[in-house]
This record gives sequence, C-alpha cells and structure tokens, in this order.
Amino acid sequence: SNTALQTYDIANSSDPKPGGKTNLGFGVETIFPYRNNLFIGTQTGMYIYTLAQPNSPRQIGFYDHCRSCDPVVAQGNYAYVTLRSGTTCRNTSANTLDVVDISNLASPKLIKSYPMTNPHGLGADSSLLFVGEGDYGLRVLDISNPLAIQEVQYIDSVKTYDVIPTQKRLIVTGPGGIYQYSYADLKQLKLLSKIPVQP
Repeated sequence: SNTALQTYDIANSSDPKPGGKTNLGFGVETIFPYRNNLFIGTQTGMYIYTLAQPNSPRQIGFYDHCRSCDPVVAQGNYAYVTLRSGTTCRNTSANTLDVVDISNLASPKLIKSYPMTNPHGLGADSSLLFVGEGDYGLRVLDISNPLAIQEVQYIDSVKTYDVIPTQKRLIVTGPGGIYQYSYADLKQLKLLSKIPVQP
C-alpha cells in the first residue's frame, strides 16, 4: 500500500493467506525484487529489504533523497532512482536520474546524477535502462558504464508513463495506449504493436 508492505503465503495458490505487514512510513510508490532483496521506492527515499525470511522482510539499507516521486530499479551493483517535479510529492525542481552504488546494501551511496526532463516509469534489462519521460517521450539509455551513461535513443512522439522490459520486449503505457517494442537490436527500438486507448 502507500504506507506498508504486506506479505502473502501462496504455497496454496488458490487460497493465498495474508502474512506479516511491515510499516514503511508514507508515500510508497514502487517495489522492485532483485537478488533476494526488495528495492522499495518512496517519496522520501529508497528502502532495501532482504528476503532471507520471505514471510518477514527486514530492512537492511536506505538511500535518502529530497522529497520527490521515486521509482527505482536495480541492475548489478547499482540502483537507478528517478526523481521528478510537477507532482503532489512536494518537490518542484528535481528531474534527475540518480545512480546509487548498492555493492554494500547496508550503505547505498549516490555516485552520479543525470538531468532528465520529467521522468515517470523506469525499467532495466542488462545494459539498457528505459525511462518514461511522461508527456515528453521515452529515453533508452546504455548503462554499461554507470558513470558515463549514454543515450541510445529518444522517442519524443510517444507519451510514456510506465515501461516494462522483459525478454527483449518493452511494454510502454501512456495516454495514447499500450505499445510493444522489440529491443533485440540494442541500438534501435522497433515498434511491434499498439493498442489504442480512448480518452
């Protein structure tokens, strides 16, 4: 929820049972599972929880930032956090992509920030990071070197609020509909399909 993390026992998938609940404060926005950990994006920062005991996640780290909307994903030893302005998250100036070193999960450290336009959704797959820039389009970034991220492609014609990359397919959602792209070619997205959405 926007304040807590709820676990469920799905050993019997037809009859899930609620497990423990962990309070997280307020403004919880995203949850990203990676390497037996949860990276939880909130309006005040990124929480890192271990799933060593899945029924009882335990906090092991926290990355603090200015109060702002905060999606987060992780790849390798780095987490990627976007902050954006123009929302009810009470920050009016931050539009950045923060790269956070998570090699020590108990002590995540900001290593670099990159300016963005108005980042919304965020997704990562191996060396690529996809950033939905809301009304301003979609960015594809090469994160092979987190200290020198390079833009691979920028599509300003597709308003992008969320992105889901999986198996070389990128699902993009926005007010225009649901788009499916292939990123089998790492340097060029290829539009595969679109489901229009009526306003």
